[in-house]
Amino acid sequence: MIAAILASLIFLVSLWLIFTEKLDRSITSIAGAALMVGVGIILNFYTESDARAAIDFNTLGLLLGMMMLVALLEPTGVFQFLAVWAGRLSRGRPILLLVLLGTVTTVISMFLNNVTTIVLIAPVTILISEILGINPLPYLVAEALLSNVGGVATLIGDPPNILIASAANLTFDQFLTHSLPIVVAVWLAALLLIRFLFRRELSIKSPNTEVLMQLNPAEALEDRKTAWRALVVLAVTILFFFIYHFFHISPSYVALSGAVIALVWIRPKFDEVLKRVEWSVLIFFAALFIMVGGLEAAGVLDALVRLMEHAAVIPPVLFGVLLIWVVAGLSAVVDNVPITIALIPVIQGLGASGMDIGPLWWALAFGAGFGGNGTIIGSTANIIVATLSEKTRTPITSKLWNKRGLPVMLVTCAVASILYALAFPLF
Repeated sequence: MIAAILASLIFLVSLWLIFTEKLDRSITSIAGAALMVGVGIILNFYTESDARAAIDFNTLGLLLGMMMLVALLEPTGVFQFLAVWAGRLSRGRPILLLVLLGTVTTVISMFLNNVTTIVLIAPVTILISEILGINPLPYLVAEALLSNVGGVATLIGDPPNILIASAANLTFDQFLTHSLPIVVAVWLAALLLIRFLFRRELSIKSPNTEVLMQLNPAEALEDRKTAWRALVVLAVTILFFFIYHFFHISPSYVALSGAVIALVWIRPKFDEVLKRVEWSVLIFFAALFIMVGGLEAAGVLDALVRLMEHAAVIPPVLFGVLLIWVVAGLSAVVDNVPITIALIPVIQGLGASGMDIGPLWWALAFGAGFGGNGTIIGSTANIIVATLSEKTRTPITSKLWNKRGLPVMLVTCAVASILYALAFPLF
C-alpha cells in the first residue's frame, strides 16, 4: 500500500510540474524517474533492471530515426518552399490561403513530427501575412489545430500513435485503414469550424496580392541536392512502413535504417545533424517509461484495471466513446504523451482480464490526438504557435485559444465519437 501511494505521488507531482511548467519537462521527468527507482529500491518493489526493462526502445528508435531524417530535411528549405507555393496558389484570397496552408501543414504532420512542422511553417506564414497585410492569427491557430488532427492519421504522425502501435503491434497499414478515414472527416469538420470562428478576420481582403505573386518558391530551396536525396530516402522509408511486417522487422529498424542510408548518401556534418535531433524529447519519453514501470511494479495500474473492469459492464461501444472523452479531457490539460504511456498498461491489463481491447487502442489514439487542441498548453505545437505569435500585432492568449481551440476540440471529439461508434464492428 505504501509503495503504491508513493509511486502514485511521484507520478502525479511530476505531471503537475510538467503541466505548470515549473521546470523543463525533461528535467522533471528525469528527476521523477530517478526518484521512482530510488523509492522502489528502498521499498523493494522496483530495481534498476526493472527500470531498463520498462523502456520501450522500439518507440525511441522510431522517433530517433524520423528525427534524423527531419534534421537532414530542415535546412534545405523544402518546407518553406511548400508554404510559399501555397501562398502564391491562393492569390491572396484569405479563405483559400487558410485551406492551402492548413492542408500543407496537415499532410506534413501525417509523416513528420508536429512540432517540427509548426516550427518550419509558422514563421513563413507570418511572413506571408505581413506581405499581404492581413492578420496571421487564423492561419497560425489553424496550423496548430490541424497539425494535431493530421498527426492522428498515421503510425508516425503523432507520438501517442507510435506508443500505441508499439504496445498493440498495430501496423502502418492499419492506421491508414482504421484511423485515416475518421481523421479525414474530423479534419473537414475542424476546417469548417475554424472558417466559421474566424469569419471576421477572413473577410478582410489583402491589399498587397501583387507582392505575394512576385515571390519565387524555388528561392526558398537552399539545397536542392540534399532536399532531393532526403525526400527520396523519406519516401522509401514510408514505403517500407507499409510492408515491414512481411520482413519480420520493426518500425524502429525501418526508421533507423532510413536515417543511416540518408546519412551515408548525403554525408552531412554529423554534429549539425545531432544538434537538430530533439534529445530532450527522447529523454522525456525514456523517463516516463521508467515512471510508469514503477507504477506498474507498485500495483497502481492493477488497481486501475480492477476499477475499469467495473465500468466495463457498460456496452463496449459506449465504453470506447467514454474513453475518447476521458483521454481527450486529460490531454487538454496535461501533455498527451504521459497520459498515453500511463494508460497503455491499463488497457493491456483489461485485455488480460478477457476484454476485447482492440477498439480501445483506437479510442485512446483519437482521444490523445484530438484532446490536445482543447487548451493552449494541450499540445507543444500550440505553445510554439502562441510563442511565435507574440512577434505579431495579435498575440495568441489562453483566453483567445479557449474561444477558438476548445470548440474545435469538442467538435472533433464529437465527430470522432460518432464515427467510432458507427465503425465499431470494424475495430
